[in-house]
Amino acid sequence: MIPLLIPVIGEIIGAVGKIADDLVVSDTERAKSDLDAYNAETARLVSQTEINKTEAASASVFVAGWRPFIGWTCGVAFGYATILEPLLRFGSLVLFGYAGNFPVIDTTLTMQALFGILGLGAMRSFDKKAGTSK
Repeated sequence: MIPLLIPVIGEIIGAVGKIADDLVVSDTERAKSDLDAYNAETARLVSQTEINKTEAASASVFVAGWRPFIGWTCGVAFGYATILEPLLRFGSLVLFGYAGNFPVIDTTLTMQALFGILGLGAMRSFDKKAGTSK
């Protein structure tokens, strides 16, 4: 009976060893995986930059004009919510005694987009000043 179990035990030990080898990742394998992921992300960003350059150079307002449109839309919403609406409310209360409500723009989404655009613009300005813009 024991001689019959020895090959089975050997196969079990071999299978467990292979599973354990598959689960354990060496530092070299981990570094290669990290480098591959970094290279893939770099390639993705480079291709997106090329797309952005092509869009910006287009003569079509629908291709090149969407970024300025988003900037102007966010700027108008920001200006209304922070300057125009409070001044109109104050003026109408003082001059006409109107204490009603004015239209409210939900600026949650527009502010996220505006701050994102401004943040990227600030980083571009920082890059130019630091001399790393190319």
